[in-house]
Amino acid sequence: MTKLGFKFPAEQRKTALYELEENWYLPYLAQQKGLPMQSVKRNNFGQYAMAVNYLTSVLEEAAAINKVAVYNIDHMAQLRFWGKDVVKLLNRALAGNFTEMKIGQCKYTLLLNEQGGVQDDMILMRLAETEFIIVINAGHDITDTVVLEGVQQELIADIDRIMACKQDGEEVSAEDVSHQYVKLDIQGPLSFKLIKEFYGEHVLKNRSNPDKNMNYFSFNEFERLGQHYLISRTGYTNRWGWELYIPLAMAEADCKALITRAMELGGLLVGLGGRDENRISAGPFGLPLMGQEYDPQHTPLNAPLFEAAVDMNKDYFVGKEALAEQIRNAEAKRLFIVVSEGIVSHRGIYKDGKRLGSVTSSINSPNVSLDMRLAIGSKRKNVNEEHGTAAIGMGWFYASVFDLDSEGKDLGDFNGKPVRIPVEFFREDAEGKPSGSPTMGYVTLEGISPATAPKPLKNIENL
Repeated sequence: MTKLGFKFPAEQRKTALYELEENWYLPYLAQQKGLPMQSVKRNNFGQYAMAVNYLTSVLEEAAAINKVAVYNIDHMAQLRFWGKDVVKLLNRALAGNFTEMKIGQCKYTLLLNEQGGVQDDMILMRLAETEFIIVINAGHDITDTVVLEGVQQELIADIDRIMACKQDGEEVSAEDVSHQYVKLDIQGPLSFKLIKEFYGEHVLKNRSNPDKNMNYFSFNEFERLGQHYLISRTGYTNRWGWELYIPLAMAEADCKALITRAMELGGLLVGLGGRDENRISAGPFGLPLMGQEYDPQHTPLNAPLFEAAVDMNKDYFVGKEALAEQIRNAEAKRLFIVVSEGIVSHRGIYKDGKRLGSVTSSINSPNVSLDMRLAIGSKRKNVNEEHGTAAIGMGWFYASVFDLDSEGKDLGDFNGKPVRIPVEFFREDAEGKPSGSPTMGYVTLEGISPATAPKPLKNIENL
């Protein structure tokens, strides 16, 4: 089979907006905020040099979601699949069901391995009866054998994993179209206002009924200055917002204008640090991140988006039998949000000396209420002061720590008050035993802030 994935890059890649970030946004941000010029803090993410934060702190950028936050998400890739047998292929290769998916609809799903582990999570957009665009995570576009940290690894791009499921005689083609678009996500309550001002209200309307706003998990296509755009509404941060696919030729001008106006509205361009906080902090479960909550060793069973992403009623998909076996064995693992007095990445979670699970993500947050912070019982001043901070994160637990109702669902409140289960977070030695002093915190189902993504757009259209 012809390999469609790219070779491992000789050096870290740069997004199409890298030079704009360095040569326009940094000087502009410094001037507008009265900040000294310095280098962007960058990390390798999917073999891209991505900003963790800019001149503003992670906490400042995380707070921008309360007005409008703009994300350079151009490290994510877009794959186009088309042909008369494309639905058959996607139903076989991916965990979701795409048979009844409508043109203009988006769908969240997972690419699994035969053991049920998560290779990637993704969004599908159906452009036509026989054509889809799949939006995948950074670094999942590489097919190559490489040595990483002294270990030889075989990397297989999503496009090649999917096409490997194609059967003889089926008519399906695929290509990576990431070079055609620049992905810029605009989230927060003022996102409607920002997009309406720049692109016009028509791009935010229901394609089947223009008198109404876009549905949640739908997308539109529109033309501007002879260029073709896509705009989706899938809740990248679990809050109101949109994902823009801007034609490369228009990217610099559009992005400068959108970021400038976002800052006038009290927002910011947000790096990966603020993005992680924003994704964890909305809703009672947060949004799992590929490579942290999801990886090839963890199955998605009992994760909050399992039912949305996986159709166990299909006759077959890669990884189904492994998931079915876990279900038959009543696999009890759970993914929960944790609140702690400090960052506890990759620590063990303990209660009364018993290990409950491990932390997969943890980051300081400016969005944790004083009430929630005081509930930690911390002695740290920064946690207890009025405008203080605490860390939020996610962790895999061996089983639910909450009481269950008659249907087996977790009970997150008691007598109208949120249940907060105290736990301790320990570093662990080479033998996996807890060491050092613990960090205090608790497990909760209340969420840090509301998940607004599915709520009617009438709530924000006139802000």
